[in-house]
Amino acid sequence: MQPFRLAHRGLGPMARQAPASALRHNALRASAFHSSSNRLALQKFMMPAMSPTMTEGGIAAWKKQPGDTFSAGDVLLEIETDKATMDVEAQDDGIMAKIIVEDGAKNVPVNSAIAIIGEEGDDISGADALAAEAEKEGPPKQAEPEAPKHEETPEPPKEQESKPEESKKEESSAKQEEAPSRASGERVFASPLARRLAQEKGIPLGQVKGSGPNGRIVKADIDSYKAPAGQSAAPSAGAGAPAPSAAKSAPAPSGASYEDIPVSSMRRTIAGRLTESKQQLPHYYVSIDVEMDKVLRLRQVFNEASEKKAGGDAQKAKEAKLSVGDFITKAAAVALREVPEVNAAWYGEFIRQYHTADISIAVATPTGLITPIVKDVGGSGLTTISASTKSLASKARAGKLKPEEYQGGSFTISNMGMFGITHFTAIINPPQSAILAIGGTEPRMVVDEAEEKGWRKAMVMQATISADHRIVDGATAARWMKAFKDALENPLSFML
Repeated sequence: MQPFRLAHRGLGPMARQAPASALRHNALRASAFHSSSNRLALQKFMMPAMSPTMTEGGIAAWKKQPGDTFSAGDVLLEIETDKATMDVEAQDDGIMAKIIVEDGAKNVPVNSAIAIIGEEGDDISGADALAAEAEKEGPPKQAEPEAPKHEETPEPPKEQESKPEESKKEESSAKQEEAPSRASGERVFASPLARRLAQEKGIPLGQVKGSGPNGRIVKADIDSYKAPAGQSAAPSAGAGAPAPSAAKSAPAPSGASYEDIPVSSMRRTIAGRLTESKQQLPHYYVSIDVEMDKVLRLRQVFNEASEKKAGGDAQKAKEAKLSVGDFITKAAAVALREVPEVNAAWYGEFIRQYHTADISIAVATPTGLITPIVKDVGGSGLTTISASTKSLASKARAGKLKPEEYQGGSFTISNMGMFGITHFTAIINPPQSAILAIGGTEPRMVVDEAEEKGWRKAMVMQATISADHRIVDGATAARWMKAFKDALENPLSFML
C-alpha cells in the first residue's frame, strides 16, 4: 500500500493541497528558525485529507505515543476513511508531544488538531497548553455554522416560553451550582472532543457550563461535570444533545439480549450511497438463464494444466487457478464492447460513454461492501483478470486499497453464487448505468430436440442486470444480456 506522506510542521487548510516538495520546503524553513528548545517550537498536528473529497475521518490507531520520537518515513497513525484504512507517514524527524484525539475517534473534521508534535529536544511541557488552545479553537472556521443572532444577547427574548419538559429540566439543573441557564432552542457551543466525550458518557451538553471563550464547552468541563442528585447522565433531548441517528449508543445493560455495534465510516457511506441510489435512480431488472457447461469444462482443462505446470507446488497452483467469476468478468467486457450504450455513466447534463471496460467487482469485507476495479478487462486475458481480481480482493479485505483502486469503474458485477444463491437483484453503483447480479449454477432439465429423449441435463446460471432507465432502455439491456449469454455459452470466442 502506498501510504499518505506529509510534512508534520505547519499543516493547515492549504497544505494538504500542496505537492510534497512544497511540504518539505515548509518543513525546512520551520527548522531553520528553530534555534532553541522552547514550547513555541511545538506544532499542532492537523487531521489530514486523504482524498480531495474527504471532509472527516476516523483515527484507527496511533502508531506513536506521547514521548516517542520518529524519523522521516515512520508511520504516525492510521486514518480510517469511508473506504479504507491508510497510513500517515512523517516526512521529517520529530517527537510526539501529546495526542489530542484518541484511537477509535470517529467523524474527526479535516484540519482539526489531533496531536501536538515538535522536534527532538523540544521542551514538551507546553503541549498541554497548546492542546487546550486547540480544543478551544474547535474545528476549522469554514465548518462552523453561523451563530443565530439572538445569541449575541445574553438575555433570552421575554416573549419566549419554555415547554413543560424544558421547565422540568431547568428545575433539575438549578440544583447544580454551575449549571448554565439557556434559552429554549439556544445553540450550545462545544469543542469536537467535548462533544465526543459527552456522547460517550451520556452527559447532556445543555446542562454543562462552558469555561472556554464565550462559554464554549471544552474537555475539562465534561471531566468535571457531576449530574444533579437523582438524575442519571442520560442524553437529553434539549439543546446540544446529538440527534438520535448521530448519538453513540450506550453500553447494553447487564443481561441484555442485544448488542449495539458502532457504525463504521465505510458502513455509513454505503448506507447513504445505496439509499440515494435506490430512491433516485429508476431501476429496472432483466434476467436470463445461461448454460455454463462449456465454461465449466474449459475451466477444468485450464486448471488441470496449471496444476501440472506448478510441478506439485500447491500455492502456485492455487494462485494460477481460474474461477467461474473470471469467465463472467471477461464475458461482461465482451458484452460491453458489443453494446457500448451500457458502458456508460449518468452525469446529469451529459452521459459519459467509456471506451474501456473497467469492471468493479463487489467484495464483502468485515466493515462493509467495496468494489475494487479490474482495469481494461476487454484488453486482458483470463490469467491477468484472475490475478488482478485475487490481489484486489485480498487488499480490500485487509482495508489496504488505494483510492484509485476503488474509485471509478464503468460497470459492476456482484456474484453471490458461491453462497448458494440462485437469484437476486443488486442496487446500481452510481453514476454507473448498470450492475450485474450473478447467482449460483445448478443442474436443470432443458428441452433439446436433438436428444433422443427430447431433453438433456445442463448446468444453468441465472444472471440479472439492474439498469438505470435514464441511460439504458429496456431493449438495450435485453441486447446486452443476449451478448453476455452468447459469450459465456461460447467461451472459446473470447479466447481467440
